[in-house]
This record gives sequence, structure tokens and C-alpha cells, in this order.
Amino acid sequence: MNKIIDGKAVAEALVAEIRDATEQLVARTGTQPGIAVVIVGEDPASQVYVSSKGKKAKECGFHSIQHTLPGDTSEDELVGLIERLNADNAIHGILVQLPLPKQIDAGRIIQTISPDKDVDGFHFVNVGKLGAGELDTAFVPCTPAGSMLLIERTLGPDLSGLNAVVVGRSNIVGKPMANLLLAANATVTVAHSRTKNLPELCRTADILVAAVGRPEMIKGDWVKPGAVVIDVGINRLPPGDNGKARLVGDVAYDEALPAAGAITPVPGGVGPMTIALLMSNTLASATRATGQQS
Repeated sequence: MNKIIDGKAVAEALVAEIRDATEQLVARTGTQPGIAVVIVGEDPASQVYVSSKGKKAKECGFHSIQHTLPGDTSEDELVGLIERLNADNAIHGILVQLPLPKQIDAGRIIQTISPDKDVDGFHFVNVGKLGAGELDTAFVPCTPAGSMLLIERTLGPDLSGLNAVVVGRSNIVGKPMANLLLAANATVTVAHSRTKNLPELCRTADILVAAVGRPEMIKGDWVKPGAVVIDVGINRLPPGDNGKARLVGDVAYDEALPAAGAITPVPGGVGPMTIALLMSNTLASATRATGQQS
């Protein structure tokens, strides 16, 4: 297998498939997938993410709209917008960019989105479906779904007999990642900041997923020789001697590279997959809305 997993190339191939499938769906049913992105306030990082998602949606041939709301928008105003989007038959995916301003309860907002349009996979209905193994009808959070696709492309769809360690237990990545690995028959351990003997545990992993949000926390000697290492972390380090900020993952990449059988770089690994899977979920929602199988 290729030692460095090129998430950018895999994502580009997936987007091409989505674009072709979108053209076929429009020709067959007249339904164009529609995605609505909602952003509250002017957080610069959020603006960049939202812009990239909008561009990718148009690249896929989707109907794409953006609602940019002022930072002092009330929770009820945002709920009202989402309810209108829930009722809009031209919209199949609703994405509310996080974080939200402090006056808005993000949990309430997420649960207001219709589960059928929850392409982020955060609604309790989709969380429950994933936990129950109902992957055919669940929307899975995009980052773990993209990570899982990279694992399957590297090792195949059946992970029977392989030990997987997920470092991180967030609702957005760690927990859904563990459920996806379980569904593929891996033996899964979820580790976190309070796990004892974490380096030793990581060394047992045939598949090591780092999703803890700490720059280069996973050292090279934590990696079992030949393991597949999926680095979900994106951490911006202060400018160095060259005056440029540096993006690094949760894995000390240069240290881990010699030991790993395959590894995702940062950037260029999991990151591009996240937006591609968001597009895939939106296409699936639109297809289901026509009464066909996604």
C-alpha cells in the first residue's frame, strides 16, 4: 500500500463521482441537490470554511445558498430560519457553521435541523442510527466518514482481526469514528486524556486514529510498525524563523512516517475528505427526497 495517503486525490475523485451522479439525478428526476449554509457573525476561520463549502457545492452542480446573519442574531431568529429551510423542498442539506455566538444554544440549533437534511450528521436521530449500525439511512459526520473511506481504500472494507485505537472521544469525531470501525468488524478501543499508559495502548493499534486536538501529541515511537495512521488534527503553530505559521496534526508526522505502513499528512489528508463527504451526504439526501435509493 502507498505509504502516504493522499486525501486530496481521493477527495477530488469522489467529487467527480458526485458531479456525475448529480447530472444523472437532474436528468432523471429534475431534482437538483440543494445545500444551505448558515453562518452567524464574522469569525474569519468560519468565513473561510463556509466559502470553501460553497465553492465545492457549485463544483458538484448543486444549488447552493448562504445565509450570513449578524453576530447579535437571537436564538429564536436562527431557529426560525432553520424551520423555513426545513420546509423548503429545494434544500436537501442544512449546515450551520460552528461555533455559534454565546447567546445561542448550539445544541438546540442542531436538533432543530430536520434529520433528513442534517448532512453534518449531528442530530440525535442520525447519532442513534449510527450507534445502532443503520448506516444505510444514517447521515454520518463528515470527518469520520471521510477518515473511514481512507481506511477502507487502504485496508479494504472488512477490518476483521485488526485492532483500532481512537485517541479522542468527541461527539463530532471520536465516538462516530469508533462506531464506523466497529461496523467494519475492527476491535476498537477509545482512548482520551485520562487513559493510562496511552503510548503502550497506541502501540497495539493496527489502525491508529488521532483526534485529540493537541499538536504532535502522538509520537513516532507510539506507532506500531506497519500501522495505518489517520491524523484528524489540524493545529496552527505560531510563526517560526521564516515568519510563517505552520499547520500540524495530532501526530508527530516526521517521527511516525518511518514506522507507519500508511499515514495521512496534514494538510492534505483528512481535511479535503470532510468537505467531499458533506457533498456526498447532500446528494444522498436529494436522492432520497425523490424516493430513490441513495
